[in-house]
Amino acid sequence: MDFIKAIDDYPIIVTEGSIIERLKREYSIELDPYIANAGLIYNSKHRELLAGVYRQYVDIACKRDLPMLLFTPTWRANPERIKQANVMSKDVNLDCYEFIAGIRQGYGKYAEKIFIGGIIGCSGDAYKPEEALGTLEAEAFHRYQADRLSQAGVDFLIADTLPAISEAVGLAKAMARTGKPYIISFVIRDSGTLLDGTAIAEAVTLIDSEAQPKPIGYAVNCVHPTVFKKALQSPINSGLRISQMLGLMANTSAKSPEELDNAPNLETADPQIWAKQMIALNNELGIKILGGCCGTDDGHIQALVDEVGC
Repeated sequence: MDFIKAIDDYPIIVTEGSIIERLKREYSIELDPYIANAGLIYNSKHRELLAGVYRQYVDIACKRDLPMLLFTPTWRANPERIKQANVMSKDVNLDCYEFIAGIRQGYGKYAEKIFIGGIIGCSGDAYKPEEALGTLEAEAFHRYQADRLSQAGVDFLIADTLPAISEAVGLAKAMARTGKPYIISFVIRDSGTLLDGTAIAEAVTLIDSEAQPKPIGYAVNCVHPTVFKKALQSPINSGLRISQMLGLMANTSAKSPEELDNAPNLETADPQIWAKQMIALNNELGIKILGGCCGTDDGHIQALVDEVGC
């Protein structure tokens, strides 16, 4: 099935839960300081461990025959970081796509309901909007990775955990020129703004006007479901059409990004409570792409799937 048709036709699409946080805390894996989990695919032991985490999530969706989004482990695989990691001899973005495509291939007929998204992250710290690139600089900086993931064969592109409008616009332009469908995902505050203070509605309007073709929709990640709902219902976002918001990859903690960033202890929550809050967003607001971020694991995704149709 075509990815756009899947977005239009399915009322709920499941995504993976936490990957990076689980690798660090649950499996005690030391990630590459520059390209993070992308580097794991070049170590046979770590590659299989990473594949196992992905399969946990896919198996859960597969049992209910729900469509599934898998994301390439390329959040930090931009050219600058690839150079810093001293892996310029490798085609990291292509290799990461082929790694995920190999996982998908193992699911037979169900593989038709698995869609691969090529993830691109911001250039700096996702929780420090002051480090964001300007629009023109961001478009140039992210063009290589957007092109490479597109050429590799991803079904769509997604820009993840964006804290500032300037880099979000530039990234959208870089992805738009590939011709692939793409999604812009912000990290936000419960006040209804990105971390740089831009209202979500304002950010969406600006990106839709500046990037052609515009994104197929928007998402939020790395915040709690209650934070997401409060932000969307803020008066400053009264002009936002909720249908423009496709998804939420949610934390299990309602604390601010600054409180959670590099916190010594993992903030988590009961999977059933979290899952009910997520499904409520689908029932009440029509948010159809649902998955996990920090604090989630396979138990949370299982609880989410169990709530579907309840």
